[in-house]
Amino acid sequence: MIDRREILDMATRMSLNPDVVEKDYVLGWMLAGINAHDELRDSWVFKGGTCLKKCFFETYRFSEDLDFTLRDGVQIEDGFLQRVFGKIGEWIYENTGIEIPPEAIAFDIYTNPRGSISCQGKLAYRGPLRKGGGGVRGLPRVKLDLTADEHLVLAPVAAPVFHPYTDTPDGGIQITAYAYEEVFGEKVRALAERTRPRDLYDVINLFRRTDALPAPAVLLDVVAQKCRFKGRAAPVLTDFDPHREVLANLWENMLAHQLPMLPPYEQYWDELPAFFDWLSGGALPRMPAAFVMGAGETVLRERILNLPASPAIQSMIEIVRFAAANRLLVELDYDGTTRHIEPYSLRRTRDGNIVLHAYNVESAGHRSYRIDRMRGARATNQTFVPRYEIELSPQGAVRIADTVRKASTSLAYPASSTGQRRPASPFAAPRQKAAKPFGQATYVYQCTICQKKFRRDRMNGQLNAHKNDWGSQCSGRNGFLVDTKD
Repeated sequence: MIDRREILDMATRMSLNPDVVEKDYVLGWMLAGINAHDELRDSWVFKGGTCLKKCFFETYRFSEDLDFTLRDGVQIEDGFLQRVFGKIGEWIYENTGIEIPPEAIAFDIYTNPRGSISCQGKLAYRGPLRKGGGGVRGLPRVKLDLTADEHLVLAPVAAPVFHPYTDTPDGGIQITAYAYEEVFGEKVRALAERTRPRDLYDVINLFRRTDALPAPAVLLDVVAQKCRFKGRAAPVLTDFDPHREVLANLWENMLAHQLPMLPPYEQYWDELPAFFDWLSGGALPRMPAAFVMGAGETVLRERILNLPASPAIQSMIEIVRFAAANRLLVELDYDGTTRHIEPYSLRRTRDGNIVLHAYNVESAGHRSYRIDRMRGARATNQTFVPRYEIELSPQGAVRIADTVRKASTSLAYPASSTGQRRPASPFAAPRQKAAKPFGQATYVYQCTICQKKFRRDRMNGQLNAHKNDWGSQCSGRNGFLVDTKD
């Protein structure tokens, strides 16, 4: 498990509550555990807002729940779920130290409005911010939303999971997920069905990512099939007029904690007409041209930037990307002063520097900023109307700086259609060992002095010097075997 300092540092850089960042960290390892389990890997299909954040757009709103469509409805059964998540909890603890207490795993199975069985699960966890013992009362929880009667329009995909923490396993993490067009269509359907602020935010945010937009006819077909399955007509713009005031009143309470900076509600509501016009076959809103390319410049838009820079620089770039997607000015600390900028493009110059092209509000002109000289970046609540094309949303797979990595036998990404493996997380510092597969025996030894427990892949009770739970040092000695787990 990573140190709590890593969570606190990222929370500071991203202007988020540390609990939100810790949950994002735990969600990544829960997805890894689900994908590592033979009975769930191919039958559970990841979806929803957390899927958008963890699989498609890292610069997205943070989320809290894990939503899955199950291909085998027989698996929505309390005994089965308790068994597999007991094993997943052990697997996660073995690989990370994150605790999921068995007594705090609960599932509520119910009949949904369509007359089929669905389930809501709650899994408490003890992560980097809450190391040590104690009861489960008051521990944070992840909610699981499981359904087995959803209509899958498109074939699921094997999607990489963004896990921007230093304990990323060899080969990274992946999960079976909805295709992007299907996640987008589900969001449009959800906006029509429940009209929540996060659905409005999601739909307009995805609409703005013009480089990733599906063909409108394809998206409209997905939406129509999704709505027909739910017994309702596909939404039109006028359906939302009665909900305007409710959405405005709930905007801050339901979204602010998931974002580094909350954009104004009106900015999103006012784009709904353009979205529905495009969805019905109209043209996209006219976009300005990109800032002129310098000699030898290359635009950098890969999903995962493998930058030769510190984690602080990586986080600043994600803040800049977030602000650009939400049309918010960035407060940039650079060369000893603070500037307010409109961010537009990240490029590599002919001489190998990586620069951010932006419009400086104070000097009213274009400027470029070397990322290695950036000392801080914060999204503000001041909006801007783009004067150039925003080239900061990720796409493609251009590599900036490659690193030779050892192939993994566990949790490895499948080869792409071009035969190349997907890139690993940019934030991972020294690579960690591959995650331990299910089914391998584990031997639990306990220190005779501090009573701390250690798991071993083989029978070897020799314990190295270690810190106990109170921060004191125990010297190396033999422990005694207290448990064996298969």
